[in-house]
Order: sequence, then structure tokens, then C-alpha cells
Amino acid sequence: QVQLVESGGGLVQAGDSLRLSCAASGRPFSTYAMGWFRQAPGKEREFVAAISWLGGVTYYSDSVKGRFTVSRDTAKNEVYLQMNSLKSEDTAVYYCAAAPQKYIVSYSRSFSYDHWGQGTQVTVSS
Repeated sequence: QVQLVESGGGLVQAGDSLRLSCAASGRPFSTYAMGWFRQAPGKEREFVAAISWLGGVTYYSDSVKGRFTVSRDTAKNEVYLQMNSLKSEDTAVYYCAAAPQKYIVSYSRSFSYDHWGQGTQVTVSS
């Protein structure tokens, strides 16, 4: 089992930055690919970003590409989502998720991930 705890959410203004963190515990963190998803009120959960187990490959949704950066610190068992130039449409609950690297089918599909955090709220006011 892998336990995930997100932090760093909050209320910011459009154009501001935030960095989300996801702390992992349990099974060796280094063998897991990590993803960030978000869910806005009344909408389905959507893919935001993902990073491979060694951190050498990253993926982003078109809506955040160029503004968000995903990274990981394997020594600290943490993954991060740096969010710049935030927009009101980025308002959502953000979740981190973990998937065993050797079993992952698609980084952008939620069914690939079998461990999820409880989420952290990000609210961007315009």
C-alpha cells in the first residue's frame, strides 16, 4: 500500500503561483509513476500532469502545459506540482495518485492509478 497526502492548496488571485506537494509513505515510492488530477464542482476528474518513476518523463494536459511543472524528489518521497500563471478555471480539488510503473497503461487515465490522496483545494479568484 501507498499512502498519499497532498498539501499546499489555498486561495490565490489570477496570475499567482502555488506549489502543491504530495507526500508518499508505504511501498517504495521510487517504483511508482505519479500523477496529478483535479476535479472542479460539477465536472469529472481530469488529468493534469504525470511523471515517470525516475522522473525522466513528464506529461501534461494541454490546459496546463507551459504553466505547470511536475517534479519529484525520490529521497524525500515527495512529488510536486508547481503552478504558475493561475487562472480561475484552474479552481478545483487537486489529487495526487500513484501507479506501479511496470503496470501503468496510460499516464493520463485515472484507471491507471490505484492509490489516491484525499485532495487539496485550489481556488483562483479573478
